[in-house]
Amino acid sequence: MAQACAALALILALAAAVLAGRAPVAQASPADSATLTSQPWSQAAVDTALTQGRPVFVNFTADWCVTCKINERSALSSARTARAIADTNTLYLVADWTRRDDAITAALQSHGRSGVPLYLVHTPGDREPRILPQLLTEGTVIDALKPAAP
Repeated sequence: MAQACAALALILALAAAVLAGRAPVAQASPADSATLTSQPWSQAAVDTALTQGRPVFVNFTADWCVTCKINERSALSSARTARAIADTNTLYLVADWTRRDDAITAALQSHGRSGVPLYLVHTPGDREPRILPQLLTEGTVIDALKPAAP
């Protein structure tokens, strides 16, 4: 147990150092990264998009969430992820829980979560969204969007 705690502490320290810009980070070329165009999350936005036949990717995040920031810098800022979102006409919504919004808290709890990160892919016609792992890769996101491809 002590080894697991020490390993977790080391991972968190490295992640914090990377985010603070103190540890070297593999440099991605501009062609490898992209900025996703997002809209603020609301259940109404999800429902409207699904009614229109559009898939929805929801990023429940917070400014203080180290894991969220790592996922955003890697998996969610890749050109391949942006292309998959565009190719599937997926609506990208961000639920910013930095200030503990009550509607976001209720949505997190409805999916059995007490905090962020949470990543959901809603596909038209499916009753429940697909819950992605807390640690994302671009492959995980792209594979989750494949069922939404035209």
